[in-house]
Amino acid sequence: MNKGVLYGAAAYGLWGFFPIYFKILHAIPAFQMVAHRVVWSLLFLIVLVMARRELASFRSAVTRRTGLIYLGAALLLAVNWGIYIWAVDAGFVIEASLGYFINPLVNVLLGVVLLREKLRSWQLLPVGLATVGVIYLTVNYGGLPWIALALAITFGLYGLMKKVAPLGSLYGLTLETGILFLPALGYLLFEEGQGLGAFGHLGWGITLLVSLSGVITAIPLLLFASGARSIPLTILGLLQYIAPTLQFLIGVFLFGEPLTSSRLVGFSIIWSALLIFSVESFLERRRVIASGAV
Repeated sequence: MNKGVLYGAAAYGLWGFFPIYFKILHAIPAFQMVAHRVVWSLLFLIVLVMARRELASFRSAVTRRTGLIYLGAALLLAVNWGIYIWAVDAGFVIEASLGYFINPLVNVLLGVVLLREKLRSWQLLPVGLATVGVIYLTVNYGGLPWIALALAITFGLYGLMKKVAPLGSLYGLTLETGILFLPALGYLLFEEGQGLGAFGHLGWGITLLVSLSGVITAIPLLLFASGARSIPLTILGLLQYIAPTLQFLIGVFLFGEPLTSSRLVGFSIIWSALLIFSVESFLERRRVIASGAV
């Protein structure tokens, strides 16, 4: 099997098991966990950059323009992390997984709205179906599935910003966490001063897991970056469903979250849309390759 496929599958597989990790740490408030994730990620990434002897290269790559671009990306990433961790803690793993199921379709809509890309005729059907699915879930929930939509939109916008950003994944994540480092560290010190800090007060096991949040955050991102460089986008697009599928199964079978018939109908509509979208993308890619356009 292609190493790129293995790297990509490993990255999405690790992301798929994130609910278990954050559920273990549910005693730590979501905002504190986001701050810890930022602080420990930066420390790990700086060590990694130094080990690769690229610190000078990283510094030279950071300019005022890149700083402004990554400021927006960092804020979106922090919001996405915060919503996701809170959702896992609050028992909404299934709805969180829905956000990452519909993320590819959100990416398409962002491309149409913000980049003025044109939808192919067969792309209109999955986008329409997904919209119907969200409306159906909204009616049955008695309100918008805001967790799913917020995760899909923030991650979609984050991906859009990364598309135009000049740095690679390692430098980009290092800069993003660097931008958030001082506010995150300040928040953790403030919480500790108020007697609300969780780090070091919940046993050595929890403390160790929190300390490893930087490694746990960075490794799948680095695996993803390695895989993305060596496999076609269509295969990468199919692999991305590993993570939300695992999260969905964990929510249902491990955490015992309710899967009502109405929720299953809504999810099925969206899954049908994703199936059509994936098949259409695969066939279009083959057509382009056959025509010699790539």
